[in-house]
Amino acid sequence: MSRPAPGVLVLAATPIGDPRDASPRLLEELAGADLVAAEDTRRLRRLCDRLGVQPTGRVLSYHEHNEAARTPELVQRIAAGDRVLLVTDAGMPSVSDPGYRLVTATVAEDLDVTCVPGPSAVLMALAVSGLPVDRFCFEGFLPRKAGERDRWLAALVDEPRTMVFFEAPHRLAAMLAALAAALGEDRPAAVCRELTKTYEEVWRGPLGQLRDRAADGVRGEITVVVAGADPTRDRGAVDLDEVLDGIRARVAAGERLKDVCAEEAARTGLRRKELYDAVLASRRSG
Repeated sequence: MSRPAPGVLVLAATPIGDPRDASPRLLEELAGADLVAAEDTRRLRRLCDRLGVQPTGRVLSYHEHNEAARTPELVQRIAAGDRVLLVTDAGMPSVSDPGYRLVTATVAEDLDVTCVPGPSAVLMALAVSGLPVDRFCFEGFLPRKAGERDRWLAALVDEPRTMVFFEAPHRLAAMLAALAAALGEDRPAAVCRELTKTYEEVWRGPLGQLRDRAADGVRGEITVVVAGADPTRDRGAVDLDEVLDGIRARVAAGERLKDVCAEEAARTGLRRKELYDAVLASRRSG
């Protein structure tokens, strides 16, 4: 008995807001896949109703809480010859969404993986931000814990590429405050809200200004774009002793040492850890 021809894993981008952005290929894949794995099956059904398409294959859930257990089953279906379609709630699977685990497992079995391109909050936010797009990097969601987040941002102080982040609306103000402290209040940025939806809005300006604007709260899906470090910034003219004196004075006045060091690192181009360690060393030496 001959072995069935291997199937394929299809990653398909879904609309990030406006269902009219769905591609004809997405409709074809939804109607023709042997199995549709969806991050949220209820949202998928609502999308299909709006698009006027009915999946003929089996529909099952595939999300962060069950992907480890469900991945082997999907790989087996692909190996048996099925066309397995993976969709998430919005945008491209595996980009800050479930999918990476399934892709790596499928590739490890030497099975085919393909993609139906489509809407992307990352690329749309870059395009409308007004910031350089010739080089960029995607940073996803920042760590929630302050210590991890500060270390993450400290590594980005000298990043020359435009940076793209995702954030939840209720954490946006804190995120912008952390960005302003680490990268500098004058660093150009854009907050893109509800892209492709009825209340689409883009705020552009320095991080300090955007932080203040977000203080009263915001709703909707958020993508933040931040300019990279200025490569012409002069680091050689900085007087370290003068910077340390300023840090010690601010800390004596009641500010937190790590916050002041992060701001001065962004302003001067010096390393935050270098400043922090120097202040602690001066304390030990009296």
